Amino acid sequence: MDIARPSAARQRKIRRIIYGVVAAIVVVGVTLGLSRLKPAAPTVDGSVVWAEPVKRGSMLRLVRGLGTLVPEDIRWIPAQSAAKVDKILLRSGAVVHPDSIIMELSDPTLQNDAFTAEATFKQAQADYDAGKVKTASDLMTQKSAAAQIENQFQTAVTTLKFDQQLFDAGLAAVKAVELDKVSVEQFGIEEKLAQQGLAIAADSATAQLASLAEKVDSARGLYQLKKSQLEALHVRAGMNGILQCVCSATGTTYTDVQVGQQVVLGTNLARVADPTHLKATVQIPETQAKDVLLNQKAEVDTRNGIVKGHVTRVAGAVVNGTVDVDISFDEPPPPSARPDLSVDGTITIENLVNVLYVGRPVHGEPNSTVGLFKVNADGTGASRVQVKLGRASVNTMEVLDGLKEGDLVILSDMSNWDAFDRIELSPRIQVH
Repeated sequence: MDIARPSAARQRKIRRIIYGVVAAIVVVGVTLGLSRLKPAAPTVDGSVVWAEPVKRGSMLRLVRGLGTLVPEDIRWIPAQSAAKVDKILLRSGAVVHPDSIIMELSDPTLQNDAFTAEATFKQAQADYDAGKVKTASDLMTQKSAAAQIENQFQTAVTTLKFDQQLFDAGLAAVKAVELDKVSVEQFGIEEKLAQQGLAIAADSATAQLASLAEKVDSARGLYQLKKSQLEALHVRAGMNGILQCVCSATGTTYTDVQVGQQVVLGTNLARVADPTHLKATVQIPETQAKDVLLNQKAEVDTRNGIVKGHVTRVAGAVVNGTVDVDISFDEPPPPSARPDLSVDGTITIENLVNVLYVGRPVHGEPNSTVGLFKVNADGTGASRVQVKLGRASVNTMEVLDGLKEGDLVILSDMSNWDAFDRIELSPRIQVH
């Protein structure tokens, strides 16, 4: 017969509880341990990453921009009056001289105005010539009358002297002398009035001729204007060079001029440029343009040679995030250089001496702090470090803190591994 043993059952129950608690503690401990483990470092192909060592020395600060070659001397030829395009004689690319006629325009109204202006000018000239003769004749008549009065005055003075001598000799009466004095006084007044009248007549003649001359000048000016406008219907190049286009410009938009087109005064009809004197106009990002100054050294890559030059103009306005900068050449460009050729301009801002610098990271702005992967000593892995960057150049950046000379830094795009502070490199990067 079995006998119940309560104590044994109780002990088994206690052991099961103890085992369960221990198991729970183990599970919790393992979970906590695993949660505290760092995630495994991802493996990155070391043959495709771009890494450069940190260096100390001189660093040239450069800015770069794309642009085109443009002539130093460009001439837009505008319409001198409203007219219609009759003929286009030359096209883009033609070699032109100052008298080369590019196109012919017509304007019947202008032709009529020029004819009227010529007739008015000739009439004004004829009026001036007639006025000149008339005033000269009137002045001569006035002078003749004044001369007669002057003669009468001198005769009266001579008679007075003669009668005075006779009176002094007792041979003439005092009454004759008194009459002679009255005559001298009367003719003297008339002589003065005649001289004043002569002066007034001369001034009047001068004023009349000046008025007529002014009319002649006004008519001549109008006629010359109409004549020049009429002559401008033969649209000439006005300079030696190359005809770049037979077109009009509205802002940056160019429209070809067509035969039969009606143009208004001031419309651009053609553009001529001197291809022997070129400069480069490059677009510099607005964030870098603040450091560009006049006369800074520059180089222009024409795709067929590099030409040295210097900055001659920095535009005052920003257009589409860039600033136009003109670079004039210090040496002749290659023979292949021509207007509108695409070029690459590099401007030297300054030379930083004895600074720590590294190649420019894909993601890294001047005067900012970025995380970069520094390659381990054996080249099998890299760890993220915070690097403070300073001034920037085209291909290099100044290092202010976080790296030292000789450190090998990955500069390529590592954004896919932003969540990791360590990476493994396979194959390893050779560390020198």
